[in-house]
This record gives sequence, C-alpha cells and structure tokens, in this order.
Amino acid sequence: MKIAVSGKGGVGKTLVAGILARLFAHDEFKVLAIDNDSAMNLSYTLGIDQNIKSQIVPIKEMKSMIEERTIVKGAGPGVYNINPKVSDIPDRYKVSGPDGLQLLVLGGIEEPATGCLCPENALIRTLLYNLFVKRDEVVIVDFEAGIEHLGRGTAKGIDLMLVITEPSQKSLDLCKKIIDLSKKLGVINIFLIANKIIDNSQKEAIIQKIKNWEVPLYHSIPFDPEIAKADLDGKSPIDYNSNSKAIISINSLYHKLKKLKAELFDL
Repeated sequence: MKIAVSGKGGVGKTLVAGILARLFAHDEFKVLAIDNDSAMNLSYTLGIDQNIKSQIVPIKEMKSMIEERTIVKGAGPGVYNINPKVSDIPDRYKVSGPDGLQLLVLGGIEEPATGCLCPENALIRTLLYNLFVKRDEVVIVDFEAGIEHLGRGTAKGIDLMLVITEPSQKSLDLCKKIIDLSKKLGVINIFLIANKIIDNSQKEAIIQKIKNWEVPLYHSIPFDPEIAKADLDGKSPIDYNSNSKAIISINSLYHKLKKLKAELFDL
C-alpha cells in the first residue's frame, strides 16, 4: 500500500504521515516513510534517534550523486536523463527508526516553476515512482505543502491520497485543487481528513462546504494541545502521550486504512 499525504502547510500532514507509519510498523508491517517536504520534519514525528537524525543528508542535497545519475555527458547544459537509475537509492540512504520502520529523506525541490525539469526533480520524480510501483512494503510519503509535487508529476503511482485540511476556507480551497489534480494523475482512492477540529460545529461546517465535492470527509482529528507539547519537548507525539485525543483518533484512522488495505490489496 502506497500512501501519500498532502495539504496546506501547517495543517498536520507530517503528524498524520508519521503516526500512521509508526502504527503500521508497530503491527509488524514493513514500512518505508518518505520525507518529501522542504521542512524535513518527519524524523521528529517518527521518533528517529537524535544521533541518527543529525547524520541524515537529504537526497536533494547530494549534488554529485544527482549529477552522476541525471546529466547526459556531452549533451550540453540543460539536457538531463529523465529516467535515471534510482532502484539502489532507498536501501543505500534510508535510516532506521522505531519498530523497524525505515526513513528516506528526499527534501522538497525549492524550484518555483511548476513542472521543473531540473536534475533534482528528474531524480526525485523517478525515485518516487520507483518507490510507488516497485517496492513491496507500506510506503508513506509526507509530500511538500501545496500543489507543486502534483504539477511535477511526483504523485503518479500512489494507491491512496490523504488530503489533510484544517477548519479554514483557505485550507479547503487548496484541498479542492489537490483533489482535482490527483484525479487527473489517475489517483482513484482520495480521502479528505480534517485535523485540529475543536468542536462538532466545525466538522459540520466542513461537511456542508464540501457537499458538492465527489470526495466526502473520511475522518476527523480533534485539536490536541498534547501535540504542541510533544513538539516543544522534541519527542514524537506517540511517544510523548499515546493516549492523547489526536493519537487515539489517528489510531482509529489507521484501523480504517488497514481494513481498506485488506479490501483493496490483500486479495
């Protein structure tokens, strides 16, 4: 099962991606978590050891390796191999985390042009497709905020797109764009998740605002001060307080996804 997590910055993408990865790994699934966000904070949510974390070099910063894989010798500037060899990269550069999960930090491509054909994007786009199509494990990707990754085609091949919103019109507007672009990329299973919900009236307001969408609200996660406390303490929220409201809710989401996995993929 290949899961992508998207949404506006600050809505809780990394929280959802990281806790789901921990829960899958705790149940002895083989899990590869991918940090494709420019902020590169997934290691904190996963609870990666600080000594390991300090040694991580994002793939996007491995300039010599990227050039070696993408630049076509003798072809002149601006000509890149758009199908570089990438199959060995995950196992060479992934690091270990709790419960046997693995983390690969890609980093986001800080390039303003949608559809950028820079060598970094050529390699990361091919690498993500390879991860989605050829890896026999649960792959969970924390995508960069916004819609740039969809414009570059880096979401092709995923099984499930979780689109995270918070109770705000700006967040919902971006979610609608993500959903529409995901459909154009051929993503069939798209689910809207509402995070930071203070009360039932907010949840109902979101349901009303999306009533004409083809993607209904799949799950909601309550606002939880324990998440901010864990962040300030530098701990994974699941290690800081596994019984907090948000963690219990994401655990419920996990069981829904695990049931969906059995229905769709374990045939």
